[in-house]
Amino acid sequence: MKLIVTGATGLVGSEVIRLALRNPAVTSVVAIARKPVLAPAHVGTESQTSKLQSVVLESWTSPYPESVIRHVKDADACIWALAVTPTQSKDMDFSDVTAICYHYTMNGLSNMAAHVSKPFRFIYVSGVTVERDQEKTLPFLSEYRLMRGRVENAILDFAKQHDDHGVEVTVAKPGGIESPGRDAIAPPFASMLETFGHTPIVHLSELAAAMIDQCQHGITKDPLWGEDLVEIAQRALSPEDYLR
Repeated sequence: MKLIVTGATGLVGSEVIRLALRNPAVTSVVAIARKPVLAPAHVGTESQTSKLQSVVLESWTSPYPESVIRHVKDADACIWALAVTPTQSKDMDFSDVTAICYHYTMNGLSNMAAHVSKPFRFIYVSGVTVERDQEKTLPFLSEYRLMRGRVENAILDFAKQHDDHGVEVTVAKPGGIESPGRDAIAPPFASMLETFGHTPIVHLSELAAAMIDQCQHGITKDPLWGEDLVEIAQRALSPEDYLR
């Protein structure tokens, strides 16, 4: 399986790359970013790290140049982990947040769909608080949560409109993400996540492994809530593959 990863230098993207390089079923990992991407630590052998192709993309809202297309061509799947977090968004103009979260994603999906294998599985990393229903009144982070919901709606609509392209999509919607080196998730925040009715906390390696498994074996449902991600990871992730 040839896998594309965006957001490759971030928390989720780097773990997706680490586990994909360790996975013998993944033959190639194409990391698209604004700067060169190196193999994460704790990957394994040189033969595993050699599967990584670092691709620099400067304009994320324009047609992809041939230098990028030749790496994207014939890919089997993409895990799109590029976005602006709620915390990051507070210090940015919201039009820039929207451009990165919405326009980068839709432009990327459109560019990829024209050059990839069929079926092509596209997994978008979102969050449990993101709302697809644009008529809802939300008590906090309303503008951000609804905008991310529009992204989810747009990629689902794209798949329906491009069924002949063999595009399959789903959205991963974890709550809090725990991983080594990060501060523990505060109890008040964990309690808030529980109000959404899904597993509130997912380990970073479980999130990454579950998405890779869906890319490899087929998308089983939309969305993928925390409990779905944990269930998939329990059969897809070996104890030694956890990031510790």
